[in-house]
Amino acid sequence: METTGVWLIGARGSVAVTSVVGALTLRAGLAEPLGCVTELPELSSPAVPGLADLTFGGHDVSDLTLDKKAESLVAAGVLPSRAAEAVGAELAAVQRELRPVPEAGTQLGVARLIAADIDDFRRRRNLERVVVINVSSTEPAVAPHPAHQRLGLLDEALAGPDRVLPPSSLYAYAAFTADCSYVDFTPSTGARLPALAELAARHGSPYAGHDGKTGETLVKSVLAPMFAMRHLRVRTWSGTNLLGGGDGANLADPDTNAAKAGSKQRVLAETLGYQPQGSSHIEYVDDIGDFKTAWDLITFSGFLGTPMRMEFSWHGCDSALAAPLVLDLARLTAAAHAAGRSGPLTDLAFFFKDPIGDVPHALPDQWAALVAFVRGLHAPS
Repeated sequence: METTGVWLIGARGSVAVTSVVGALTLRAGLAEPLGCVTELPELSSPAVPGLADLTFGGHDVSDLTLDKKAESLVAAGVLPSRAAEAVGAELAAVQRELRPVPEAGTQLGVARLIAADIDDFRRRRNLERVVVINVSSTEPAVAPHPAHQRLGLLDEALAGPDRVLPPSSLYAYAAFTADCSYVDFTPSTGARLPALAELAARHGSPYAGHDGKTGETLVKSVLAPMFAMRHLRVRTWSGTNLLGGGDGANLADPDTNAAKAGSKQRVLAETLGYQPQGSSHIEYVDDIGDFKTAWDLITFSGFLGTPMRMEFSWHGCDSALAAPLVLDLARLTAAAHAAGRSGPLTDLAFFFKDPIGDVPHALPDQWAALVAFVRGLHAPS
């Protein structure tokens, strides 16, 4: 029985469609749940809803049908054709749950229409709760605004003519007012504003983010602790990331690119205790489609200052790396909401490049926190 709704912002995009087709394929028993950490024995819990408990809906500015998007992902080598064909009827049912992004004269009006769409989805499908997940395009960093600091000021500002919240934060506002949880899988601002933290507390809504950790940063979160524990001084750490597809095209914008690159470097300072020289460069390469490549160069000093270096490359399919994490986050956030958790879910830092709160950034520490989090959940009665 479907009890948990997953409302996807950017529901017709590559990550969203790969997530939906993947969930339907796993539910049908047509593939192994590779990449889904909630399927590991350490995270097995009756408190965590199963894949069969999930039902999908969402908003998108595009009107591309899900079957057409799935076809393009099959052609790109992201989805297996057999799986996409086998779940065609179920995918058509999800298509009927998608809505265009609402429009209104004020941002408050838009937020109310978004919340109404989500609430309608919950009521029609008789869902116990809905997790709103942002998998849309990355936004540039938001300019500070006084209304971001206090909920009363924010409510007043949203009723006016100005655009005071970026789309990711407006969706967080709508999710909380609809008594839903919220996850930002992008580097966008999302719920990371004091006024939205206040709103989440008022409604008892949990939230998590930001920027799903799927490639180069995942490797950094494993290697950086190695250098720290062996007392080796990292002098420089520079990387070049090549991205295709819609995400890469979006990151061709300098402001958006800066927001993404910033979240990729935080793990080094947090894990090493200092910031080595170097940066992460992101370049759009249309020809590689939904795949990505990263090259990293690390220079470091060992015993008696001996200079050494390490290089690695990472080649992966962005949507296939992200989709199982989206499903994991939907299940874990729903379980947290059912258990009465609210506010930032810092124990989900394992999934993010730039996680909310004062959290460890080394992957082993984040894994230990995640396991303890799941063990502390209780199944709803």
